[in-house]
Amino acid sequence: MTQITPIRFAETEIDKIAAFEGRVAVFADPEGRLDAGARRVNKLVRGALVRLIESERFGKLKEGDAVSMAFPVGLAAEAVDVVRGPRNLGMTEARKAGASLAKLRDRSDLLVLAGSMRRVAEVAFGLAMRDYTFDDHKSDAKEPEGAVTIMCSKPDKSRAEADPLMAVAEGAFMTRDLVNAPANVLTTTEFAKQLAEMAALGLKVEVLEEKKLAELGMRTLLSVGQGSDSPSKVVVMQWQGGAKDQTPLALIGKGVVFDTGGISLKPAGGMEDMTMDMGGAGVVAGVMRTVARRKAKANVVGLVGLVENMPSGNATRPGDVVKSMKGDTIEVINTDAEGRLVLCDVMWYAQDRFNPDAMVDLATLTGAIIIGLGHENAGVFSNNDAFCNAFLKAAEKEGEGAWRMPLGKAYDDQLKSRIADMKNVGGRPAGSITAAQFLQRFVKDETPWIHLDIAGVASVKSDTTLAPKGATGWGVAALNRLIADMYEKD
Repeated sequence: MTQITPIRFAETEIDKIAAFEGRVAVFADPEGRLDAGARRVNKLVRGALVRLIESERFGKLKEGDAVSMAFPVGLAAEAVDVVRGPRNLGMTEARKAGASLAKLRDRSDLLVLAGSMRRVAEVAFGLAMRDYTFDDHKSDAKEPEGAVTIMCSKPDKSRAEADPLMAVAEGAFMTRDLVNAPANVLTTTEFAKQLAEMAALGLKVEVLEEKKLAELGMRTLLSVGQGSDSPSKVVVMQWQGGAKDQTPLALIGKGVVFDTGGISLKPAGGMEDMTMDMGGAGVVAGVMRTVARRKAKANVVGLVGLVENMPSGNATRPGDVVKSMKGDTIEVINTDAEGRLVLCDVMWYAQDRFNPDAMVDLATLTGAIIIGLGHENAGVFSNNDAFCNAFLKAAEKEGEGAWRMPLGKAYDDQLKSRIADMKNVGGRPAGSITAAQFLQRFVKDETPWIHLDIAGVASVKSDTTLAPKGATGWGVAALNRLIADMYEKD
C-alpha cells in the first residue's frame, strides 16, 4: 500500500532555517503580517519575502494558495513557498494550504514554519492527502518523497490532533490504491487477500467463498460473476471498539473488479476505466482501515461483494430470471446493471446476520448520476431523514460533495416485470433513482439506510484539492466523521 508521508512536528528553532536544504514554507496573512519564522526568512533573503507579499501576484491568491521564490539568496533552501492565509485559517483553507505545499514540493525535503497557527494538524492532513502518487506499475518509479517537518509553537498538541487525521489519510490511500489498480492485478482473490491482511490491525475478517455463498442463497451476486474465471467472494470485516451490546453500523460496498457489461457489452471506448467499478468496496475497505487504525470506540461492520462481470458461455443472459437471497425474483434485462444484483444480496445478508443500527451502501452504480451531478457530488438516497442529514452534515464538514436525491413509490412502476417480481433496470428516465428504488426493496422497514452512488466522484480525470487525478478516496473522511459523530461515546 502507498505509505502516507511521515510528518514530524517540532518546536520552532529559528536558527536552523538558514541552513535547511530543500524547501521552506511560510504563511502570510492578507495584510502581510508575518510570524517570527517568516520574519527571520525575510531578513535572510534581504526583504525579498515582503516584496513578494506586497506584489500583485500574491494579492491575487486565494486563502490556502501558495507561491514560490526559487533559489533565494541568503538561504540554503532551493525555494521559499509562501502561503496566503492568516493564523486562524479555517479547516478547509488549512487543508488546502497543506495540499498547495504538497504540490509544490514534489519530492524535496520540506520545512513548514507554522508558528502559532491554530489548525496545524489540518495543514498536515492536507499535505499528506495531496502527497500521493500511484506508480506501482512504472518501471522508472521514483524513490519515496523527502522528509516533512512542521515547526510550530505546540508540537505535542499538533501531533496528537494530527494522529486521527493521518488514520483517515491512510484509509483514503488504501481506497485510492485499490481503485487505481488494474484488473489483472486486483483480481477478486487479490482483493480479498488484501482485506484479510487487515486482521493485523485488529479487524476480524472472514472471506466467504462461492460454495458458502450458494448455501446462503446469494444467487443474484453469483449470477454476476458466473461468466468469469475469477471466483466471486464476499468479505466481512468487523471492528468491535464499542460496547458489546451496541449494534453496529453496516457499510456495504460494490466490488466489481472489472465490468465489461457482460453479455450487454459496453462500448470499447472508455472500458479501460471499468477497473474502478469496485470503488464502493474500496471506500468500505478504507473506512474499516481508518476506524481500526485510530481504534474507534464504535462497532462497525464492512461487507463487500467481489465479482468480475465478463461475457462467456456461462454468463448470465438478458432475459434470465434469478432469485435473490431475500427470495424475490429478478428478471435481468441488462447485464450491465450488475452492481445492484451484487449489493442486494450482501445488504440482505448484513441485516440478517448483524441486525445493524443503520446501513450505508456505496457503489459506482449509474452513469446517470454523473449526468445529474457531474463529478462534484455523490448522489445520496435514504429512507431516514435524520440519518441522511447526519451524513450530509459529515460530508459537508469534510468537504466531500454529496447531494440528496429523491425516492418515491411512483418510480417502482418502471421496475415491474411481466415474468418476475421485478426487473433489474427501469429504463433511461431517472436511472439513478430507479436503481436506488431497486435497492430499497432489500432494506428492512426498521433499518435506517443510505445509498451512495459514487460513480462521479470515485475517480476523476483532473486534480482535486486533496488528490491528483485518478482515484480520490471520496467517502472515507465523511463516513469516518459520521461514525465519530453518531456512534462514539465519550
